[in-house]
Amino acid sequence: MIIDHIGIAISDYDQSKEFYTKVLAPLDIKLVAEDQGWAGFGKNGKPDFWFGTDKKTQSPMHIAFIAESREKVNQFYEAAIAAGAKDNGKPGIRAIYHSDYYGAFVIDPDGHNIEAVCHREENA
Repeated sequence: MIIDHIGIAISDYDQSKEFYTKVLAPLDIKLVAEDQGWAGFGKNGKPDFWFGTDKKTQSPMHIAFIAESREKVNQFYEAAIAAGAKDNGKPGIRAIYHSDYYGAFVIDPDGHNIEAVCHREENA
């Protein structure tokens, strides 16, 4: 991952924890740490994505999570919509970025633009 970690401000800790637990599960990203009112999600025990109720953090933000496949992008989108996210771009190719950029965008409960993206070819 090119970003070591990122933190965003949220309005309801429990709601966001439930939301992101469901939405990030298809990407194999899990809650791995909680510290002083902040939740950290990541893989292999390393939290890369943090949120908390500290309003000093810039809001709203755009965050793109890496997906291992296009199917994982689809699963992310379905999980997000089922968890209450608003559609901000259904899964599909975004050729403006490059020919294999396959992404999906949703708006989380606090207005953040959350994306899952796969950069691999369709059959890769």
